[in-house]
Amino acid sequence: MFTQAYLTGADRRPDRLERGAVARRLVVMGNPAAGGADDATRQAVLDILGREADVVVQVTERPADIERALEEHADRVPVVLGGDGSLHTLVAALLARDELATRPVGLVPMGTGNDMARALGIPLDPREAATIVLRGRERRMDLLVDDQGGIVVNAVHVGVGALASEQATPLKPWLRRAAYAVGALLAGLRAKGWRLGVRVDGETVADGRRRILMVGVGNGTSIGGGTPLTPDARPDDGLADVVVSFAVSPWARLAFGVLLRLGRQRTRDDVVTLKGRSIAVDGEPAPANADGELGPAQPSYAWTLRPSAWRIIAPDAPGVSRRW
Repeated sequence: MFTQAYLTGADRRPDRLERGAVARRLVVMGNPAAGGADDATRQAVLDILGREADVVVQVTERPADIERALEEHADRVPVVLGGDGSLHTLVAALLARDELATRPVGLVPMGTGNDMARALGIPLDPREAATIVLRGRERRMDLLVDDQGGIVVNAVHVGVGALASEQATPLKPWLRRAAYAVGALLAGLRAKGWRLGVRVDGETVADGRRRILMVGVGNGTSIGGGTPLTPDARPDDGLADVVVSFAVSPWARLAFGVLLRLGRQRTRDDVVTLKGRSIAVDGEPAPANADGELGPAQPSYAWTLRPSAWRIIAPDAPGVSRRW
């Protein structure tokens, strides 16, 4: 069972560390009532971390629990056992505390989609991911911040993608990742598009007179457990990848959905892709999903990218730019 009293600093002994290992001081956070792993897996992760690190475990069922854990264990590296939403909450708390620049974070993917882990090459097997927390490298990451102080760690999408997430949410306990596919099908059948204006770095991509199916902004590469929304995105290149789909007719929506699952949406004439640091969307109220978290439909959104804003412990992936 994942409990708050599993392993504290008082329980740690130097002879439990592997010979020659450098002990990290960790505060491990997770909600045992959420995510995609059972108690046995959580316990296995804690056992692996406890062999080479000084570990304190905190049950975090609400954002306030994460804030309290950060306050009480300010000298420890926070590690989240969860998915994109849990990582989002942790990074937002560190930003509010003005600690993004000073405290790296660790991630053991135990959510439904785990899209940021996919983008970073963090193993989806929680046990393997635990070894990355112990032996990985700190990697600087970009961050999207909206005009109301909210953040986006992995990706945000406005329109049909958010509608698909809304449809998928009640299905997740039974269908797991398959819920995203079912939600996308239902949303694709119902969505007619929204009249939206889109600007990237001040350049007008859409003037609001034409209906738009979806606007996606990616720091990471995928959404919904592996759907490649922005397959060429790199979370540390100082730019956000933007995709705008004008595919609003029934057949166009179907074709766009199929190509989106394959990461080939850019081959369509009614899809625009570009990169930028500031993105603004306004027009008819449309729903949005940021890092798996649904928000109410709004008439306007704006995000600005902050390069190298935070750090995460990740594998040293070949072919990916590195700024440590």
